[in-house]
Amino acid sequence: MPDPGRGVTPSGDDVLDLFSSVPAEPESVAEPESRTWGVSELNRHLRRSLEDAFPPLWVSGEIGSWTRARSGHCYFSLKDDRSQIRCVMWRRDAAGLPLEPEEGMTVRALGRVTLYEARGELQLQVEALEGEGEDGLWKLAFERLRKRLEEEGLLDPARKRRLPAFPRTVGVVTSPTGAAFRDILSVVGRRAPWTRILLRGARVQGEGAALEIARAIQVLAASGEPDVIIIGRGGGSVEDLWAFNEEPVARAVAACPVPVVSAVGHETDVTISDLVADLRAPTPSAAAEAVVQDGAMLQGLLEEARMRLARALRDQVERKEVRLRGVRSRLGPGVSSILRPLYLRQDRATERLEGAIRRLISARRERMAALAGQVNALSPLSTLQRGYAVPLDHQGRVLRSVEDFGTGTRFRLRVADGGVPCRVEGDET
Repeated sequence: MPDPGRGVTPSGDDVLDLFSSVPAEPESVAEPESRTWGVSELNRHLRRSLEDAFPPLWVSGEIGSWTRARSGHCYFSLKDDRSQIRCVMWRRDAAGLPLEPEEGMTVRALGRVTLYEARGELQLQVEALEGEGEDGLWKLAFERLRKRLEEEGLLDPARKRRLPAFPRTVGVVTSPTGAAFRDILSVVGRRAPWTRILLRGARVQGEGAALEIARAIQVLAASGEPDVIIIGRGGGSVEDLWAFNEEPVARAVAACPVPVVSAVGHETDVTISDLVADLRAPTPSAAAEAVVQDGAMLQGLLEEARMRLARALRDQVERKEVRLRGVRSRLGPGVSSILRPLYLRQDRATERLEGAIRRLISARRERMAALAGQVNALSPLSTLQRGYAVPLDHQGRVLRSVEDFGTGTRFRLRVADGGVPCRVEGDET
């Protein structure tokens, strides 16, 4: 909010006497100067005189015929019940307004009295504009946007989502050089150093900051990497924090597919982004503490869970054993009565199977003996057992003819129990 000390509000005894240094008008009218002034020269002289005579001052009145030109400059009038004065607010100063004042709205304007030389019109060059009363322009703009978003259901508590218990990646939208980002890094590094921080830098105050913040949220969300997003900045005046009260930021937060934590300013500062976000944190450090769990605490919880699980498993095993013993004691007699006939039936079946196998083996043995006798009868060895012998040459061929037994021929006689070496001594004819 502009500092009232920058200007003077004339009232009562403090009214500026523009012509206090001008001597009283003499009774006789002075002769006019012989010099002739040009219109432009006169207007330029009047403008300089007005600007030198009046310091920056506050003027109160009602807005009349407010117009914002394509250049961004704003033209309007301030009026009361008796008169009005034309005003201009250059684009640089008008960019900081939270909303366009409505016609008939009572405001206070800080500006310089000057003359628009081209038309010779008195005007006030306004540097700052405030709503008159307790609400002011900032409060009015805040309430209008809040009401509109509430009607759309964007402030409904039922829309708010739970934060992930153990996020792998935390997205951050803030100034990369601000203290807020350093605080978030410090807290996350201390509590959960395994967590990845993904920063999307943006201006957090000034003209165009709201669009940068909204775009940063959209880019992080579209990447699919963060499990939760923190947006925020450190403390400041209403004007410094105003980017987080603008509609583009509110709608980007509402449309974000992952939970958003808003951490703007100090604990007493409440912004539109705080109301739309899934969680409002009083400071950036508190936001970091909210999105990640403390590592030491987690270790203690895991150890406690391990002990509880071990006890539970032991108790369950013991209960199962007791139950199994009870079932066994109840089922023992009944199972024995059921299985006894089965065991007897199995024994009888086993005996029958063994008898059948013995008979089959005996029959097969007898048949084999008969076949062996037949083979033996046909075997040459059986002939030898009856006293015959078979002559064989050195190659084991049977000698069948007298011609095979020349004088000196060596051969073997195969008899029943072995062989006898022989040699032909002579030919008996």
